Amino acid sequence: MAKKKVIITCAITGAIHTPTMSDALPYRTEDIARQALDAAEAGAAILHLHARNPEDGSVSLDPDHFMGFLPTIKQATNAVVNISTGGSLVTTIDDRMKPAKRASPEMCSINMGSMNFSFHPLADRYDDWKFDWEEEYVKNSDSFIFRNTFADIAKVANELGGDYGIKFEHECYDVGHLYNLDFCMKQGLFKAPIFIQFIFGILGGIGPEIDNLIFMKRTADRLFGDQYQWSVLGAGGAQMPLAAAAATMGGNVRVGLEDSLFIERGKLATSNAEQVAKVRGIVEGLGYEVATPDDAREMLALKGGDKVTF
Repeated sequence: MAKKKVIITCAITGAIHTPTMSDALPYRTEDIARQALDAAEAGAAILHLHARNPEDGSVSLDPDHFMGFLPTIKQATNAVVNISTGGSLVTTIDDRMKPAKRASPEMCSINMGSMNFSFHPLADRYDDWKFDWEEEYVKNSDSFIFRNTFADIAKVANELGGDYGIKFEHECYDVGHLYNLDFCMKQGLFKAPIFIQFIFGILGGIGPEIDNLIFMKRTADRLFGDQYQWSVLGAGGAQMPLAAAAATMGGNVRVGLEDSLFIERGKLATSNAEQVAKVRGIVEGLGYEVATPDDAREMLALKGGDKVTF
């Protein structure tokens, strides 16, 4: 019997952590590109990408900021590029889709429900901030509602999926999001195979306990049968333990500085590639094979890297 192949996704920078929190967090164009390429070299088949303002590290949805690093990544690696459509908690879905419409990547993330997505407790850890925007941004996240209505989801599915042939990383922060996805499948918005990212440990979503992983997996099995692939994102300290559990249960894994700034308890990671190398060691140590980008394309039925526009 062939070994199970495990897809490693690496989320390079995200929209939660700020430059004060880690010197390793990339926000300059060249640093995002370099860390993405290093992560791919370390074993990441999929690169999940957000953009930042290269001047101050603030979150950016400017397609020009994405195009500052996407061609470099495309030219230097075969890894699958996955662009976030969740890159801001305070803007419209139309703005959140603009980078994907410019680049037409093979994959985009899509959040499967609205939620009180918050990271305000992080503000208590820092007295001094590198940039003026950071403290208010983090503290005020307790007032954010991360909007992903059924109308928003349908717009993303129809415009990015239908017009651009993009497949999705369906981000599910709680069990209700799986039922939202099931409803959308029955409405014909998405076609199998689908790729579900179970997300644990974000304030406002389900907690990072193994029982919750088992519950989410059992629910997805009931709803989607053999029509889906799945992966696990454990936020913060849950990153590596839940990745190990996911691999053992037949799933895929996601790591990266978007999800955790640490490589072990109390020790900041030096790069995204360091996290990829660590999770690769866990996966291979369990007896599984790490999927190549082309393996991931086949498993997820992607359109191919020759059909992007960057």
